[in-house]
Formats: sequence, structure tokens, C-alpha cells
Amino acid sequence: MKLVATLRAAALAVLLTFAGCSSLAPKLEAPRVTIVRVAMTSGDIFSQNFLVQLNVQNPNDRELPIKGIDYKLFLQGDSFAEGVSARPFVVPALGETDFDLTVRTNFVSSVGRLLTRLNGKKTVEYIIEGKVLLQSGLVRNIPFQESGTVDLSTIR
Repeated sequence: MKLVATLRAAALAVLLTFAGCSSLAPKLEAPRVTIVRVAMTSGDIFSQNFLVQLNVQNPNDRELPIKGIDYKLFLQGDSFAEGVSARPFVVPALGETDFDLTVRTNFVSSVGRLLTRLNGKKTVEYIIEGKVLLQSGLVRNIPFQESGTVDLSTIR
């Protein structure tokens, strides 16, 4: 009986320790991720590669050592691309940095639909959502979702 009480007390101590550690984890705000520029780097009728330049703003008072971004990109309400970038970079505390993301699409499912929905518009509405994957710390990923427009004149 004494052994059971001791085991219960030990289990409770372990749970309280983990609960205390999680309350000590930093509360990180989601970085703001916006599209700056889009450039087509290669393509044919079946697939296209784009270089998407992102601006990542860090509202936190500590730097964010990012090992990659897990993302989904929507243009004009349609899914355009998704994937995980694996190129690390650091965003300074209360600072920002630009980051290049290589995106692959296929004409039939992405670009073709986008072209039919533009109807002469000069800008494209986007939503980018996903998780910023951190290299270290107790918090390992931070979800984000941003929307905006991209001027079509930035697409080269």
C-alpha cells in the first residue's frame, strides 16, 4: 500500500514538473510572412518552377532560428502550391529578412486555373499559411496565416 502511494506521488511530481516546464516555454507570436516578388525560373507545358521571395517579420523580442517553412500557397482562392522548404535562416529579434522559396506547380492544376480567373486583373490575391519550423528551443513550430496581393508586374 505504501509503495502505491509513493508511486502515485512520484507520478504527480513528474506531471507537475512537465506542467511547470510548459508554462516556462516562451510565448512566441507568429511571424508575418508576405510575398514580395514572384519570378518564373523554368517551365514547360507540364510543370513550372517559380522563385517566390518572402519577407518574414519577427514581432518577438528574440531571434528566430528557422530551419524551414511548411507552407500552402493559395492564389485567387485556389490551391497553387505546397511544400516544405529546408533552407535555414535567422530572423533577428523585432526585425525582418527576405527569404527565397522555390515553388513547383503544374499547368493543368494551378497556372491554367489561375489564368482563367484573372480576367485582366493587375494583382493576384494570395493566402499563405503553414508553420515556421524552428531549429531549437522548447517551441519547435509556429503556425502562421497571411493574406495580401501581389502586383503581376513583379512576375518576371
